[in-house]
Amino acid sequence: MRVRKKVSGSPERPRLCIYKSIKHIYAQIVIDPPIGSCKVLTGASTLSPEIQEKIKNSKGKISKAKEVGKLLAERAKKLGITKVTFDRAGYKYHGRIKAVAEGTREGGLEF
Repeated sequence: MRVRKKVSGSPERPRLCIYKSIKHIYAQIVIDPPIGSCKVLTGASTLSPEIQEKIKNSKGKISKAKEVGKLLAERAKKLGITKVTFDRAGYKYHGRIKAVAEGTREGGLEF
């Protein structure tokens, strides 16, 4: 909660939030309104059909997470989003979280 209360998304700079499970990783771009629930603009995960062929042959969760980041950046670019606020949800910035961040940066998003 300490990390989350400092990070919020606005229409000008939405929030990129990450969730990881044992097998998969999920990333979403959301807007936080002043009152009420969040609005999800786009998202990507290791379960997305667009990257199933790419990640099928890759070894390790880190390379799969990087592909998720690239796909999310591609989808955000289509919506006209170039800058985001990175919400790591309390996870340490290494491993799969770092790979998603690097993938989105390679895709053209700016933190």
